[in-house]
Parts: sequence; C-alpha cells; structure tokens
Amino acid sequence: MKKTLWMVLGLLIVSSLILTACGSPAPAPEAPAEEAPVEEVAPTEAPAAPTEVPKPEPMSATIALDNPVTFHGYSTTDIPTLDPQLGEDVVSINYIEQLFVHLTNYDLDTAEIVPEGATSWEVSDDGMTYTFTIRTDIPWVTYNSDTHEVVQEVDADGYPRFVTAHDFEYGIKRSCDPNLGAYYSSVIAPQIVGCEDTLYYDDPENVPDEMYDAIGAEAVDDETLVVTLPFPASYFLSMTPMWPLAAVPSWAIEENGGNWAEDGTIVTDGRYLLDQWIHGVGRTVVRNPLMPEDMQGGGNIDVFVTNVVPDATTGYALWLNGEVETSGIPDAELENHLVEFPEETIQIPDLAVFYIAFRETKPPFDDVHVRRAFSAAFDRETFNETVRQGQGLPMKHFAPPGIFGAPPINEVGVGYDPEYAAAELAAAGYPNCEGFPQVSLLGYSGQSTLNWIEFAQANWAENLGCSPDLITVEQQSFSELLATTKLDDEEAPNMWTLGWGPDYADENNWVGDVLHCDNTSERIRRTCGDIDAMIEQARSSTDPEERIQLYSQIEDAFFGPEGEVPFAPLYVRIGFVAEHDWLTRTPALFGGDQWYTWTIDQEAQAAFGAE
Repeated sequence: MKKTLWMVLGLLIVSSLILTACGSPAPAPEAPAEEAPVEEVAPTEAPAAPTEVPKPEPMSATIALDNPVTFHGYSTTDIPTLDPQLGEDVVSINYIEQLFVHLTNYDLDTAEIVPEGATSWEVSDDGMTYTFTIRTDIPWVTYNSDTHEVVQEVDADGYPRFVTAHDFEYGIKRSCDPNLGAYYSSVIAPQIVGCEDTLYYDDPENVPDEMYDAIGAEAVDDETLVVTLPFPASYFLSMTPMWPLAAVPSWAIEENGGNWAEDGTIVTDGRYLLDQWIHGVGRTVVRNPLMPEDMQGGGNIDVFVTNVVPDATTGYALWLNGEVETSGIPDAELENHLVEFPEETIQIPDLAVFYIAFRETKPPFDDVHVRRAFSAAFDRETFNETVRQGQGLPMKHFAPPGIFGAPPINEVGVGYDPEYAAAELAAAGYPNCEGFPQVSLLGYSGQSTLNWIEFAQANWAENLGCSPDLITVEQQSFSELLATTKLDDEEAPNMWTLGWGPDYADENNWVGDVLHCDNTSERIRRTCGDIDAMIEQARSSTDPEERIQLYSQIEDAFFGPEGEVPFAPLYVRIGFVAEHDWLTRTPALFGGDQWYTWTIDQEAQAAFGAE
C-alpha cells in the first residue's frame, strides 16, 4: 500500500488581552495631593515591515529521449476523446488511465482497490458517506513536445498547482452535468446524492447553481473529499477507480472549453504526458518525470508510440516483422499462428461480452417477438467453435462468470432454440419471414466482425427463412458506430454489433449501467418498466443473497422465454493475443490497461531486428 508522509502545519494565534478597571469614586482627599512626576517614555521605532515569503518555484524538467525504452503498438481507430468525464470506449479509457490520476486503482494481481489519488478512506456506519484523504504532491503539468520540457501549472497568483480534493469534487460534479452529454454520467449518477436530479433536470441549460452545490461530493479542504451516497451501495468502492470520478483541471476546461483535452492545450496529472496526437494517424505518450516516485508504477517503458492502421491484418503483419510488441490475431491466421508461435501467444479472458443489439423503437424490432426470434435463431455454440475458433464461451444472458450477481453461464436465458425462434417470428406476423421488411445491420470495421455478421445472416436464413438480401450490412469505425447508434430512429440502424467490458465487478455494471431505461446515452431506447424497478431494488439492497436472487430474475426478464431481449448476447471473449517475449505485462480486467507497470527487455527487443 502506498504511503505518504504528511507535514503538519501549526497555526500560531496571538491573543491580545485588554484589561479594564472598574470601581466607586475615590473619597475627597484630606490634603492636597502631590502631583506625581511624569515619566518620560522614549519614542518607539516604527514596526519592521513583514518579511515577504518567496513563492515556491513550479517544478519543471526536460525529458531526455536518448535511446528510450519504447513500446510500439497499432490501433485501427483514432482516440475519440482524452476527457476523463467523456471517455466511453476502450481506446479513450486506456489513454485516460495513463494521463490522469483517479481516486483509487485496481491491484492487477488481486483485483483489490488500492490507493491512488486518495491515500486512505473511511466509510460511515450506515455505508452512505465515504471520506477520502487526498494526497497533494501530484503536480498539474503541461508538456511542450518541441522542447521536451514539462512544466508545472501555476495559479493566478503564481503558485504551483497540485492535485487537491477540489479537483476531484469538480470532476465528479462535472460528471453530473446534463450539458456534457457523457455516457458514463448515467453510470455514476445513481450512486451520488443529487447527481441524478441534476443530470435529468428538465431545463439542462439552466440548472440552478444550488443543485450543483447539493451534489454529494464536497472538498472539505485540499486533502479531504467527502462523497455522499443516497443508499448504501455495497459496490461503490469498486467504482472509485473509474475515470468519470477523476480529478480534472477546472481552469483549463473553463479557458479552452471542449478543446481543453486536445494536443497543445491538454493539462494532465498522470504518469504519462501527451507528446503527439495526429488524428487518424497516430499518437505518442512519454513518461512524466515530475510524478512522485511512488506513483511511477514500476514499469520501465519511457515512450508508447501507436500508429493507426486500416485493419487488424495489417497490424498482425507488423507484429510478424517485429515492428509492434503485441497484436490481435486475425481469424484466418489463428491456426497457423498457434502452431508457429506457441511461446509468443497469450490467452486473455477479458470478461467482455459481445452482442447484436436491437433498436426497440424502430420497426420491426419494436415487436418483442421479432427480437426474441432473431436472438434465439443464432447458434452460439457453433459460432464460438468455428468463427471464433475457441476464443469465446457462448452467452445466453448478459453478465459473465466472475461478476458478483451473475447467474451461472449455463443458466438463465433462452440462448439458441430454432423452434422457439420460428414460433416467435410467426407470432410477430412473419411466418417463415414472409412479408418481413428490409432492415439494416451496422458492424464495426474489420474482417472478424464481418465474419460473425455473415454467420448471423446464414443462421437467420436457415432458422427463420429470412434471406440475407433482407439485411443491409454496413461497417464503420468503432467511434463512428458509437455515434451512429445514438442517432434518432430515422438515421439509426435496426441492429448493430457491440460489446461491453466491465468497469467494476458487480452485476449493476451490466444490467444497471447498460440496460436501465434512464441511461442518457441508451442506444436501445427501452421503455421504463418493472425490470427497471427491480434493477433499482438490487442496486440499493445491502443483502448479498437478495441481490443475487434479484439479478437472476432481472436476467430472466431480459433474456428468458418471456424476456424483453434488448439484444442477443453471443459470447464472452477469451482472446488469443500475439505478444513478443521481450514484453512483460498483466492485462487489466477492469478499466484501462496500466501501461506504467509494463516492462520491455530492450536488449532482446533490439536483437530481434538484428537477426
């Protein structure tokens, strides 16, 4: 556990005592009194001017990039955002993890919550008040990529800026701002007093200041943050490593608005600095030398360079040439790769569940029978054996094994049932798909996604009688897909491919944070009902057994025979990854990868290119 030594400042208070005498008048003298001699008092000197205390100098350093330890990577997409409160995709979240300090962190080996921005915390007896002690030795900095100089930010009076509890308060309250339009606002809001009231205010542009003031995040002083919950959420501590709760620089946001987190204007407090970000081309981060030593993370990588490539096949070719350290393995290459590179292959059970989603307000998927039919007609077992080549386990409900409250993987949900599927489509008025309209299916780019779309089309043709010609397929980059699926019914697709990876190890992160009807960025457009009331009950219960039972009922209400079926859950990913043996790392199961813990054997890395 990280420890911080705190200096205790003593405050000297000087009190002046004023003495007054009170009594009755003195009696008349019997004889004239002699006049007392007047004592001469030497004039006092003028008080000395107070000594001016010099301002502390802001920290700075010049980064020497002479033969740095460098990780080379690739991505098939740009970074959608570096703003902690706006991050919602794995690419953004990975970079936010490196560039910003969070309240707490995950231990990669034990999954325990460990200190980060907060050195310690206390929980009230009723479980509704969390008091965090914030370390105040982490500087806010900017980086000049031309001069390689990192400089600490200063305030209006010229004093160096360090992370304080006020920066965390600002970040949390910002997550509750309805004008931000952040996906994860609806994830955070139910757990913090006043946040939902603010987030769902009827007139978002005119939210009263007192509503923001009433949000349950308060910096008592620079070192003390108090977070108040509306109910004793037993899982709240497991949410505290999340990026929407991260400290952010209020002055930079107020000065630069929506551009504050871009290359050239971004102000950060994390273990790495943004060196370069050319949208659609690539990005580079370098290690922050001003980070306190005990926060550096234990890794040895100085620079992470990531270039954008058109597809995973191109990225895998770079791995074969030793130009990148790690890569996904294209489906067509997997069998040969496992034979040729068994010692440079790792298998990662990342708990991400993938699915085909349905827009519930757009015909014909506004009919629950159609949604049930398309879900039950998909052969998950064969799909994972053939298309996924063993890189997944079939899922018939949402939350995977390893998540508190998740039902056993082989229980709850219909899964694959072609007879049930055909009957449901007939119940919708489309027996053997007769009269079924043209529909659209949007997938993210890449051959791998196209493979499972084509498998789905074949299943729907075989089990429902729906010709592939009835399904218009389009592919977009991941960030484009996220934007398109938020559009109104007229422009949004009927179906799309998507996945969800856990942010914390509780079922609320699945059925609550993804499917609850009040989710402000909810793409499926569900109508609120009894299921949502059960989600709220499970969220606030302090009885573990009751929560487990409720979540089983909720999963059944979504994916059972009479379920709503907002999407067709297909598989939980257990992916093979190509990884050169000079890289040592532990992948993160929750949140962003902790690059600051990774190490590279630079000599072995260089030797590959010399062979």
